[in-house]
This record gives sequence, structure tokens and C-alpha cells, in this order.
Amino acid sequence: MTIKLNKITIIGVGLIGGSFAKGLKQLGYADAIVGYGRHADVLQQAVALDVIDHYEMDLSAAVKGADLVLIAVPLGAMTAIMKQLKPHLTPEMILTDVGSAKTSVLSAVQEAFGQIPSQFVAGHPIAGKEKSGVEAACADLFQNHKVILTPTDETSSKAVEVVTDLWRALGAEVSEMTPEYHDEVLAATSHLPHLLAFGLVDLLNDHAELGNVFQYTAGGFRDFTRIASSDATMWRDIALNNPTAISKWLKHYQAELSHLIDLVDNQQGDALFQLFDQAKTARDTHIVRKG
Repeated sequence: MTIKLNKITIIGVGLIGGSFAKGLKQLGYADAIVGYGRHADVLQQAVALDVIDHYEMDLSAAVKGADLVLIAVPLGAMTAIMKQLKPHLTPEMILTDVGSAKTSVLSAVQEAFGQIPSQFVAGHPIAGKEKSGVEAACADLFQNHKVILTPTDETSSKAVEVVTDLWRALGAEVSEMTPEYHDEVLAATSHLPHLLAFGLVDLLNDHAELGNVFQYTAGGFRDFTRIASSDATMWRDIALNNPTAISKWLKHYQAELSHLIDLVDNQQGDALFQLFDQAKTARDTHIVRKG
């Protein structure tokens, strides 16, 4: 253990915030881990599940004396929560987040504080489940997963060091990149697949002539659409907060679909085999073998 904090506050004790809290609580990285949110029943459940030590329904009490505050709210709520935090920020308090669209988060911070506070460290763990809520929280969620930090020129190196140490303690591999590059990469590798899964399920659900087509689905369909069980509010906010990059990659995929349609319509077997084989080789090389 490289650091020990007196108090960590989690704003938004769901899957990600709860898993962060539960992991650090089990490791003993803070004397107290406090939860804050709008729903007392959720916070009571978090205490019962040993995710947090206790909770506060008042933000001032929740963050008072905190060494680190993790903000794990939907992107659509980011500006509001930052504005609420502003009066309670102290020079010693490190702020960090887990939002999936970093330029949007930094814009919210800029709007709320008038600048990027030196102790704010923008971050994004590349981990999750299709299930949400504190009941899905698990201490090892981030084990062997990447966490991307996108510090700005204003960000304190000490704050980055503390946040990095905490994520590494949870078993994550931490890397840094610019917020713009992060949003481009995640639009292609995370946001696009989720939207495709939602879209496919919606497509089949809307076609009444198929009847209850889902009773005939097998493993391939369930594997491909598993992430369509993800939280709708979170993914609505992601789509609205990274629109340029997401739209760009949706259009690239649209072009790929048009190409596939042409190959199928024109019975281009050799070209279809080549495309499928190239895709299989790429996945086997970059994903399966690293899995």
C-alpha cells in the first residue's frame, strides 16, 4: 500500500462508484468511505452490502474533510453536481470522475468552476457489466482492465499520482491520453458497439411480422446483444455527450454495411470470405489471444 487516505467520498454509488468503493474498502485504503446520492434506500443497501462505511444525504457533510471525491454520476448530471461541489472544494481535496466522454466532462468542470481546478483528474475505467446498480458492484471489477486518465495542463501531478495509485491498487492498468483522443477511441470501441446492440434489439422488437423472434435466439445473438441490457440513462447521456465521434463511427459502420449488402446481393463469395477471414484474424490476434 503506497497511500492511506482518511476519507473517500463516492458521489453516485452504482456499479462503477460502488465497485471502486468496495475494492478500496476491502484493501483498507481509507479510514472511511462515504456514499452520497439522492436515494436513501440505495445508500442503505450500499452499507448493507459492505460497499461503503456510511452515507450522507447532504453533500456538504458527505465531502467535508474528504481527501478524494469520486464522481460517478451520469454525464447529464455532471455540470449540476460540479456546481454543487464548488462551494465545498478545498485545496487538499482531489476530485476525479469515471465519465465515458472526457471532453464533455472537462467542459462541465470548466463551466462549474470557471477553470479546471488543479486537483481535478479526469478518468475513465474501461470496465463494467450489462447490469447496473450498487447490487452489481464487485471489488475486482477493475482487475486487469484499463483505466484512462486525461489530465490537462492545469492538473497537479500529485493528484494524478494519487488517483493512479488507487486504480492500480484495484488491479487496473492505468494510461494517459488527451481527452480528444480518448473520445475518438472510445466512440469506436465502446460507444459504437453499444449503440449497434441497442439498435439490433430494437429493430427485431419492432417487426411484428416476426412474432416473438427472441425465443429463437441462440448464443451468438445473446453474446452480441448482451450489452443492450446496459443502463439506458447512462447510454443516452453518452450519446448526447460524444455526438461528433459517435456519429462519425456510425457512418463508417453504415458504409461497411452498404459494402456487405453489395457483396451479398452480388453473390461475391470470394470477397465475403476475404472480409470474414481478415476480421477473424484481426480479432484472434488483438482480442482473443490477449483475453
